Amino acid sequence: MRMIPVQCVLLLLLLNAAATSMAGEVSVAVAANFTGAARKIAAAFEHSSGHHARLSFGSTGQLYAQITNGAPFEVFLAAGSARPEKSEQQGYAVSGSRFTYARGALVMWSPKPGLFDNAETWLKQRRFSRIAIANPKTAPYGAAARQVLQKLGLWDSLGSDLVRGNSIAQTFQFVATGNADIGFVALSQLIANQAAGNGDAGSVWDIPPDYYAPIEQQAVLLRNGEDNPAANAFMAFLKSPAAREIIGSFGYTLP
Repeated sequence: MRMIPVQCVLLLLLLNAAATSMAGEVSVAVAANFTGAARKIAAAFEHSSGHHARLSFGSTGQLYAQITNGAPFEVFLAAGSARPEKSEQQGYAVSGSRFTYARGALVMWSPKPGLFDNAETWLKQRRFSRIAIANPKTAPYGAAARQVLQKLGLWDSLGSDLVRGNSIAQTFQFVATGNADIGFVALSQLIANQAAGNGDAGSVWDIPPDYYAPIEQQAVLLRNGEDNPAANAFMAFLKSPAAREIIGSFGYTLP
């Protein structure tokens, strides 16, 4: 058996240690609708760069509040454009780093198949007891749902029939567990749910895009990450063909 010289072993160990020391970590605040895509992107990013992305999920409004209160996030992946823009204006983010990484789609969903033939008629006939949306004040998908209900003339009359989730993730759970008959959720959530093998699609209304303002999901590099090579690398990776392919696979429109 041929022996490997001790010098070669030491060199390999030194090279491995150097590569490990060069790998970094980035802390990423991620809007809840992007959970499935972000996890896949983080895995691809780590495989590609050696850097690790530590993800924290929540509503865009909640995450923004944490950022303004000193949370050590380095990258912000929002579900809209307003708060990334404010982050730049108020000095929490690096000016000029903001860009749209995806455009979201809103759907109305129930896990029960065959619940409606015509979603708009079904809604106007009030065939539901409770309907779930994300909080419009903190979640862009919730604001979009409110716009849809306003367009249909239902918003002002919903009252206690309306259930608000703290995030789009909680909204999805309200519907999935039967605590709401129907809910307005992100298309990406349905795709992730089916990919996980959690039953059939159920009843889905693909809401016309002109029923709500475009959901421009924007990323921005935060001041905490300005000098972190891993944070800068993650921002660049979001624009890569590999990341864009993942984003598109979750039902988002690519910018």
